[in-house]
Amino acid sequence: MADSAKKIVVGVTGGVAAYKAAEVVRRLQDRGFRVQVVMTRSAERFVGALTFAALTGEKVVTEMFSEAGDGATLDSSVEHIGVAQSADLLLIAPATADFLAKMAQGLANDFLSTTHLAFDGPVAVAPAMNVVMWEHAATQANLATLRDRGVHIIEPDAGALACGMVGPGRLAEPDAIAEAVAGILDPDAGPLAGKPLTGKPLTGKTVLITAGPTREPLDPVRYLTNRSSGKMGYALAEEARNRGGRVQLVTGPTALPAPKGVETIPVETARQMHAAVMDRIDQADYAVLAAAVSDYRPTSEADQKIKKNGAGRAIDLEENPDILAAVAATEGERKVIGFAAETEKLEEHARAKLAKKGCDYIVANLVGAAAEGTGFDSDENQGLILSAQGKTVPLARSTKKEMARRIWNQIT
Repeated sequence: MADSAKKIVVGVTGGVAAYKAAEVVRRLQDRGFRVQVVMTRSAERFVGALTFAALTGEKVVTEMFSEAGDGATLDSSVEHIGVAQSADLLLIAPATADFLAKMAQGLANDFLSTTHLAFDGPVAVAPAMNVVMWEHAATQANLATLRDRGVHIIEPDAGALACGMVGPGRLAEPDAIAEAVAGILDPDAGPLAGKPLTGKPLTGKTVLITAGPTREPLDPVRYLTNRSSGKMGYALAEEARNRGGRVQLVTGPTALPAPKGVETIPVETARQMHAAVMDRIDQADYAVLAAAVSDYRPTSEADQKIKKNGAGRAIDLEENPDILAAVAATEGERKVIGFAAETEKLEEHARAKLAKKGCDYIVANLVGAAAEGTGFDSDENQGLILSAQGKTVPLARSTKKEMARRIWNQIT
């Protein structure tokens, strides 16, 4: 690695998520950073220092003082000063509730906490802990104190935790942490840097999201629909909630559980989705229309099940309301984000849709044979974000949860 590479000191504290720090180190190295690891004694109970030494090629610091007979010198007794002075950024990942409290109170009783006090550059923390600990008033007060001091808080994910509970507290994905670090150090480091997950940027904002397919009935047992699973829209809703937004999710039929902390409005048809969205659009600061809405519906619905009669059958169709265009035409300062699922000529067709609908952004992705295992009914996605100002940002293949983070980084 070049000598000019920026150096990140990664502090690893003693939580179950400590093992994920190895992947964080890897993701930072992939972005060209030099990494040195400092571990607390508790962290060593979860993962060995040798792992990080092998990954980084750097000394892993675990103790404040050298052992007797280990050739201790003045240099080694103030090593925390040297480590602090050599760093461009200090990242604590995972950051336990205990270590956040230490930072907030300015305690310095081990190498990592002392390094924190001796460091005058940018500091980022990626908390990870039990949901009750995360939501405790003391933890939230400590986080508020750190935010006021300029510490960058990389919010934890919500989901299943090691303790068996479900909720916020899971360490953010390594890619998201590395992306946040890149954005802190250089807002122009890349198309997705520049907006680290600091604080809760959607606090006080209302976010209206659509997700899933719609169903257009043919008769009491059959309907027209599409392959959308709703996973992308639900991931966007969960990410908006994690960033502090008041989220309203208008969802077609899916097999997904309703996201916790999100107002979920179930609908079935495109007309029902249109009505639910238009009823709420005046409250929205962001409208993210990720649902795969059926463009057409049968002109009539049979009262009874249609029976075979040995002959073909034609179905007359009529257009459904255009929800994206209707939302884009409403008055107000909200941002409107549409989605385009295409089977070919992705950017060309998405750019045409962006111009036609009049929205602020279009998120475009391939579906069908061209999607290579991403898109509809997959846990992964890839594509582009196009802006009305002509900017195009590629979205590399990733999980839909990771893509949700990248999308929100771009549109907020």
